[in-house]
Amino acid sequence: MRLGMIDLLIHGQFSDFILIALAIVLAIALHEFGHAAADELQGDPTARLAGRLTLNPVRHLDPFGTLMIVLVGFGWGKPVPMTPSKLRNRRFGAALVGAAGPLVNVILAFVSGALLARLSPATSGSLAYRFLLEFLYLNVLLAILNVLPIPPLDGSRILGAILPPNKQHIIFFLDQYGFVILLIAALLVLPRILGPIATSASNLVLRIVG
Repeated sequence: MRLGMIDLLIHGQFSDFILIALAIVLAIALHEFGHAAADELQGDPTARLAGRLTLNPVRHLDPFGTLMIVLVGFGWGKPVPMTPSKLRNRRFGAALVGAAGPLVNVILAFVSGALLARLSPATSGSLAYRFLLEFLYLNVLLAILNVLPIPPLDGSRILGAILPPNKQHIIFFLDQYGFVILLIAALLVLPRILGPIATSASNLVLRIVG
């Protein structure tokens, strides 16, 4: 059973706490940088002008999303701003920007898995091995979480781009109540569902690259 951030502190596992915190910060920063880079490639300078086209994690961490990581084991970064009217692809540009973050996490998960597969079994207790294992799991978790079509998660942008005009009222509803839905789900449902799914997906990545 995986221990949460608070549990690690209670049990005095400070090295694990720091290791996981670093993995979380890095995974979120690269995720949000992926959005900003995709926005820039789409011809929209909004993310760059907002200072988000950077690997500096301070610019990407969302206070409440980070708190949720500590409390329930997962969270999110600060949404990257964009101006849909400035995107080269007016129809699917927003979806491409939204999908870029989870795609970065998928790539990072496979890179982590490939590195783990090449480490000697004798290193399984080392900091490097434990970091890569946590980094793999966290990137898989972020990828899965962020494709959920609930604001402020990336799936809401993807859903908004692919829904036909006569279904856009779904997006309006989610924009109004999505955060409340996400908060309730994060506290009551998602921890029990996402954890086992992310663990199974992480094991699948390891099998694929190994």
